[in-house]
This record gives sequence, C-alpha cells and structure tokens, in this order.
Amino acid sequence: MAARLGEARPSIGRSIACIGFMGAGKSTAASSLAQALGVHALDVDSVIEERLGKPIERVFAEDGEAAFRQAEEQVTLELLNASQPGVVALGGGAVGHERVRDVLKNHLTIWLDVGLELAWERCRDGSRPLARDQSHFERLYRAREPLYAELADATVPAERSDRMQPVLEALDALPPGSKLLWATSASGDYPAYIGPGLVTQHRFWPPAISGSRFLVTDGNAGRLYGDLLEPLAARIRIMPGEQSKTIAHAEIVWTELVRAGTTRDDVVVALGGGVVGDLAGFCAATYQRGVRYVQVPTTLVAQVDSAYGGKTGVDLSEAKNYVGAFHQPSAVLADVDTLDSLPAAERAAGYAEVIKTALIAGGELWERVRTGADPADPHVITACARTKLRIVARDERDAGIRQVLNLGHTVGHAIEAATGFAAYRHGEAVALGLLAALRLSDREELRDEVAHLLKAQGLPTRLEHADPDAVVMATARDKKRRGSGEVPFVLLDAPGALRTGCPVPARDLVATIRELAA
Repeated sequence: MAARLGEARPSIGRSIACIGFMGAGKSTAASSLAQALGVHALDVDSVIEERLGKPIERVFAEDGEAAFRQAEEQVTLELLNASQPGVVALGGGAVGHERVRDVLKNHLTIWLDVGLELAWERCRDGSRPLARDQSHFERLYRAREPLYAELADATVPAERSDRMQPVLEALDALPPGSKLLWATSASGDYPAYIGPGLVTQHRFWPPAISGSRFLVTDGNAGRLYGDLLEPLAARIRIMPGEQSKTIAHAEIVWTELVRAGTTRDDVVVALGGGVVGDLAGFCAATYQRGVRYVQVPTTLVAQVDSAYGGKTGVDLSEAKNYVGAFHQPSAVLADVDTLDSLPAAERAAGYAEVIKTALIAGGELWERVRTGADPADPHVITACARTKLRIVARDERDAGIRQVLNLGHTVGHAIEAATGFAAYRHGEAVALGLLAALRLSDREELRDEVAHLLKAQGLPTRLEHADPDAVVMATARDKKRRGSGEVPFVLLDAPGALRTGCPVPARDLVATIRELAA
C-alpha cells in the first residue's frame, strides 16, 4: 500500500499530517496510519514535552502560552520537514502558524473532524489548559474549524480514527486538487470525492470498487459524460426530469439490469442529477435485494445534497419520495467541472439547496453564501456535503437530527406534488418552501435576506403555478407525518439553530402559503 500511495500522491515520500481539534483522536489516527504504511508515527505534543522536560500543562503554567506556541511551531516544522517520511499528529492549534500552514500544502493532510459536544466531553475533565472554560473552548473550536477545512486533503470523522486503512485505500490515486470526505453511518462507510476534473479530466474511479459497471443515466448526462466511465457493461437511459422518478421507470431499469446480466458482484453507476441518483439508488437497493452503486452527480442539487446520505426512492402521483429505501452508496464522485454544462435554470435550482444547507450549518458557510460566494465553488460544495454527512453520521434513518435537512421541503414537496411534478424544478419548489418555513419561524429579516438571495439567482419568490389550497392539502400527505397527528415542520431560530418536529396550526400554514401566492 505504501508504494502505491507514494506513486499516486507524491507526498510519500512526504509525511502525512493529522490535524484537528482537541479530543479528535489525532494520535490514534496517526498510529493506525503508520501501522498500515509501515512507517513511524510521531506526536508533536509528546516531542515538545520530551524536549522541554515537563508536561504541556506545566509549560502553560510556568512559561506561558507564547512559549508553548514557539516550541509547537519549531517542532512541527522539524517533524514535517524530516528527510524520512512518517505520520505526524499535530497539536490542535498548530494550524494557527502561517509557516506550518504553508508547509502542510506539501503534505497529505488528514483532518480528524470531531463534533463540538464530543470534543468537550473528551477534554473537559483532563489536564488540557485550554479546556477548562467551556465558552473559551467553543470559541477556539469555531475559530480553528475553517483552517482545518481549508488545509485538509481528506476529512475523517473522529469516531473512525482507529480505522484508517480504508481511508488510505480510498486516497490511492486521488487526483490533485480533489478532496476526500469519509462518510460514515450505521450501515456502512464510503468515500465521497469532490474536485475539478475528477471524471472529465482524470477519469478517476475509486480503486477499491471492483466489478462490472452498469450505467443508469438520462439522455443529457449520458451523452456528455457516459464515455468517461468506461468500461461499462451496459447503459440504461431514462428521460430527464422528475416525471421519470416513478415505479414504472424503476421497472424499466430493473428489467434492463436483468437483461444485461447484472449480478450482486457488480455495481450500478448513477450518472446525472437528483432524479437519476434517487431512481438508480432505489433500483440498486431493491435489485436482487441490494447491489452496490456509485453516485456520479452532475447537477448542483445532487453535488451539494441528494448524492449523499443513502436516501433513495421514487414518487407517487399523490406525494414525493413515497416509495424508497435507505441504501448508502459505495462512493460519490462529484466532479465540479460537470456543472459548467448545466443550463442556467438548473444551476439556479441547485442554489436553493445551497441556501438550505448554509442555514442549517450557520457559521462560516452561511457567511460565505450570504456574501455572494459562487455556489459552484468547490469550497462551498465541499462544505455543504460535509454538513450533510455530519448529520447523517448521527442519524442515518431520519429518526432525529437528520430531520433538519427537511428545512423548506415540507412545503416544497407539496408544491411539486400539487403541480404534478411539472411546473417547478425541485430546487425552485424548495426555494418557495424555504420562504414559507422562515415565515412560519417568524424570522422576517432573515426571510427578506433569503428572498433577495434567491431572487438574485433567478429563483421564484412567489407561488404562481399552483392552487394554494391544493398545496396545503398536499402537505397533509407528507411522508414525515406520524399516526393521525399533524405534519411536523422544521423551523429556524437563527442560522445554525433549528428545531424539528414543530407543530404548525392549520390557519398559519394556510395564511403562509396563500401569502406566497399573493
């Protein structure tokens, strides 16, 4: 493995650097990586303690933080620049040094991504001098997180720090300029690759995924990019558009898979937008009781949202996504260069999902989006995907926190169903749904700001092609409804602060949707 990784990523002979906040498991990850590669693991904090002859807690107490930071920078640079490559676990604050950040650009950098609650739980009762005040701890976390994200070639959840061999395999032959997000869930892990030219220039395919490839695509994506995924055992095409996401079209795909000889050792490749991904994923989940599939999303909606998380399904005429299954992909290949071929209206539709995700994430992502960041910027796409994957890791099957991802979708899905899935693109309906959710949340200033952002991208801010009362009736059939109760809504107090399972009085819902049409 070490030789193959060295050939694919010139950073071995460089070192691998493990970065992340306090309690992320950087030392554990470094040991796991070193064992897999047959090289040495070094821990910056341990070397500092050895050099200075005392624990870091005493360094802070007796010499001050400035003295520690000076030693941290010196030791980190020394270990990273060593002639013999190895794996180095950096201190949580090492990325604060400009010289360290510059050197990390020449190394393979893996971010161990730990949630704030877990980090505090792991650190609060220990001897760490910067983990004694929770408010200060949280401020440090928020300040450092953008640095980790910017520097990371690969992002791995802290809970997987002791199992890094699959991450190394996923990194094999990763093209330059691409990022790896390691997705984890109760039913399985997979790599999500994001970058320019991933498929269009480099024709990248995950090295760990074997088997014959059976392509499911629509006429647009298949014509533009199908040849780049060769060798293909078969090509199955559907018509573009939400009208193809039906049981009837699923039967066509199943039948074609049978005729092409697809077996459980093979892999379905979903090339296209959210419709193709949902349909192909559902067919993979149910064909022979489940075969592997790889998502190759080519629309903004799919690259920032629908390609990740394993929700697959088809629509009924009465309601959206009513028949489906949870089935995690084996990989996601998001080539941001495929977005260049999108019509302006499709690109705009994806922007609604970017806004939704930024409102869920809050913090730096919301600031980027609200100040005009290009939604197709790889940094924005990666941040959106990372936000969703963090949530899915905690709640794969929509039993709790994952419900925040439905922000704006209850009304959005109802608009789609009430118009026969023909009048609005998914993102356009979600745009209107977001405005409804913000009105129901009583967040008028934020609603005005979001409306301005949506309008600037050419998205609708007024309901024009549906009867408001029909939309209200369609919300009652939302799949999140439980028992005989009302449909629970996701409401928002502020970007990054959401509430799930919120009851909404019928009169308020009616007034809100009628206002959208006014």
